Amino acid sequence: MPTYTDQLNRKIYIPEKPQRIISLVPSQTELLVDLGLGEKIVGVTKFCVHPEGFKKKKQIIGGTKNFHFDKIDQLKPDLIIGNKEENYQEGIVRLAEEYPVWVSDIFDLSDAMEMMLGVGKITGSSEAAQQLVDKIRKDMDYVPKKKGTAVYLIWKDPIMVAGKNTFIDDMLARAGFGNLVGKSRYPEISMEELKEMDPDYILLSSEPYPFKQKHLDEFAATLPNSTIQLVDGEIFSWYGSRLLMARHYFENELS
Repeated sequence: MPTYTDQLNRKIYIPEKPQRIISLVPSQTELLVDLGLGEKIVGVTKFCVHPEGFKKKKQIIGGTKNFHFDKIDQLKPDLIIGNKEENYQEGIVRLAEEYPVWVSDIFDLSDAMEMMLGVGKITGSSEAAQQLVDKIRKDMDYVPKKKGTAVYLIWKDPIMVAGKNTFIDDMLARAGFGNLVGKSRYPEISMEELKEMDPDYILLSSEPYPFKQKHLDEFAATLPNSTIQLVDGEIFSWYGSRLLMARHYFENELS
């Protein structure tokens, strides 16, 4: 029986090429479509917004952290693709008792490309995955222009930021920013701490918290020494085929 290893070093057994795939992660849904597997996807989350209109054609199985197990059972998937950080452990464990569940675990660009090749292998689309990885590797092989220090906000009330050991941290460096957050993962910080850090840039992400112009104005009034900028959270945190857009965005759409 064919055996595959996911990024948690779990062994996944799949007897035949998957024909009924459920994706539990928005960026990986887009990746599967770009690998030519759109017709084989039977279920997605409510947050799988790319490609535009795609989720309307598929069964919505809930969110990334609250699965509707009855709907998943009705779909009879022969492969489920998830992510350690974006999904919740209890749900993944429960699904893995019944179905093949391949889980990614991504901290940087290298992990993302490894994930793409792994998904390609398990779905029988290795050639397309290799071509995609080659394009991304070539496109991201550059020395970014230094922009300055930055703090990247993912949430408000409480303020939560992207720290070390995150994919966002790697993308910040590739965009030319020096991340001032020394703590790991996604720590909470106070406004006073943010003032003391005195970053050149405060980057307000479009997701998971939907920062808008009004929030930019609020931070600008409180932190006049920093440049406050709204940024595309998908570019900084989606680790699938959307990476093809990253370099252009970093070089042309960030001040």
